[in-house]
Amino acid sequence: MKQGMTLHASSSMTRSCVLVFAGLDPSGGAGIQADSQAIAAMGAHALPIVTTLTVQDNDRVYGITPVDPHIVQQQIAALINKIDIAAIKIGIVGSAAIAELIVSCINTLRRKTPQLPVVLDPVLASGHGDDLTREDAIQIIAPLRKIATLITPNTLEAHKLTNKLTEQHTSETQSIEQQADLLMQDSPHVLIKGGHAQDENVINRWFSQEQQRSWSWSRLQGEFHGSGCTLASAIAAGLAQGWSMEMSLDKAQIYTQQALESAFAIAAGQLIPQHTLSEQA
Repeated sequence: MKQGMTLHASSSMTRSCVLVFAGLDPSGGAGIQADSQAIAAMGAHALPIVTTLTVQDNDRVYGITPVDPHIVQQQIAALINKIDIAAIKIGIVGSAAIAELIVSCINTLRRKTPQLPVVLDPVLASGHGDDLTREDAIQIIAPLRKIATLITPNTLEAHKLTNKLTEQHTSETQSIEQQADLLMQDSPHVLIKGGHAQDENVINRWFSQEQQRSWSWSRLQGEFHGSGCTLASAIAAGLAQGWSMEMSLDKAQIYTQQALESAFAIAAGQLIPQHTLSEQA
């Protein structure tokens, strides 16, 4: 190819793009790298905007620094002014100022594409409970919950987000259903993940106004770094390509389970999902 030659996109070359807001994990297992790899494996293309710089390994978070909101704003403008955004995935937000920018971005894009899908992974802390923001994580994401198409908390996050408002003396299933009802006051779709439970199988439960469905997956040995990022991003990739919510949830979970089954070690502690496996493998 001659230097300076420009390729013009054709329909056969173009990929659906997912705008991603997430933190940078230097261990490479979670955050923006997991998001980008999962989205690529599912057939879409990630447009990654880093919201937070972290100091962490595959187990613990030791430091966090939100990115300057002015830089985030400039990155958003550069991307949405040229590239068609087919879906948005939100992970660690970093600060209330960045959350406001994301809300503004979504509102701008939805003036052109009212049904633009937004997947919110409400990461409130690391798997070990380490803080991922210097502010109140629940308050930061509150405005994002109201404009998300799908929110994907695990059972611990769902409990925190609903402020423990479930009734006493209920079964686990009833408690999750109550939490889902509360979460759906903001978002039309909720996927409550069962990875933090102690059951033999991992049960992921999808709730919407129209239907409900659950999936059961074999609980694998060990702990995994970035499994939530992987699943949420894979779902966003499906929605970006025009798949239905149910199809996106189904295929994303198949891909994520395969990534966890093929996970590898980089050191003692949590394993790294094998993101480069195709969902169709």
